[in-house]
Amino acid sequence: MEIVEITARKDFGYKRFFTAGLERHDDCFRISPWDEANAPFPTNGTPYSFTLAALSEKDELMRVASFKLETDNRVKLSYKGLLFRMYVASEYAGRGIGGKLIRQVIDRAKALDTIEQINLTALTSNERAESLYLKFGFQVFETEKNSVKSDSRYYDEDLMVLFLKSAVNSDS
Repeated sequence: MEIVEITARKDFGYKRFFTAGLERHDDCFRISPWDEANAPFPTNGTPYSFTLAALSEKDELMRVASFKLETDNRVKLSYKGLLFRMYVASEYAGRGIGGKLIRQVIDRAKALDTIEQINLTALTSNERAESLYLKFGFQVFETEKNSVKSDSRYYDEDLMVLFLKSAVNSDS
């Protein structure tokens, strides 16, 4: 297994891989295959916007994770990163690949002196993912009831944060 950064130009079949995950695990994502159909590649290949992938010995995607600034155009929010689009193919689950990807995302975010926290969302039905995030120190700070609706079913969603640096509140 090798962990590499993938880009829109060299994506190793990302769209096909991620869409298959959306189809197989509808109850684990806030987006649908239809949403993904015409979406651009999720990141732009900069230190503040990247996608990492675990590749098999045959250069097939096993797992992906993306990171970007939480917002591209808000100076007051530029200290926040967003971990999103985590997916592992079922046949590679339980091998520690997800943890290696999360560790690399966290390490890369820490190397950016401006990033103080990483946020993410996880549907509460996706207990395996949430358990993994908790192992890395992410904390649930809010649960949004009925956050996502797929067909006629509603899903709650946990908003999670990992603080990379201690916040200093000048108003204290």
